[in-house]
Amino acid sequence: MFPALLKYAAVFAFGMFKFAGAPITGVAAGLPVAVTWALTVAGMMTTVVLISGVGKTWALHLRRRRIERGKPLFSRRTRTIVRIYRRFGMTGIAFLTPILFSPIGGTVIATQLHVPRWRILLHMAWSAAFWSFALTLLVVRFSHLSIFQ
Repeated sequence: MFPALLKYAAVFAFGMFKFAGAPITGVAAGLPVAVTWALTVAGMMTTVVLISGVGKTWALHLRRRRIERGKPLFSRRTRTIVRIYRRFGMTGIAFLTPILFSPIGGTVIATQLHVPRWRILLHMAWSAAFWSFALTLLVVRFSHLSIFQ
């Protein structure tokens, strides 16, 4: 019983912090595709709910820390993120979050851009569902390769 719970917890934890690792962990642990998908989505959405809940406080903290250290407001990376946001909106940020930013990073970016919490939750939910489904099927499709055995 306990080892089975560890499998579920591992997939959930990977979904919270390193999204792409969750489907790999689920398939390697021998979990069904639907369970792997659900745990991955649940892990990412748990992080999104927690981070967006403390979002305004977090954003002010980061802004104060940046000012105290004398760092410029915009760097090459932040300019790229703002460019993505201006061109594609919250949809673009949410689409890239699981693959490029991680659940924590994408939520912090959205919060820093002052996106309303309900929009963050909505867009991150469809993004998590889409990418979890796609990555899980991809891992299942290529699980016969020697790196998974």
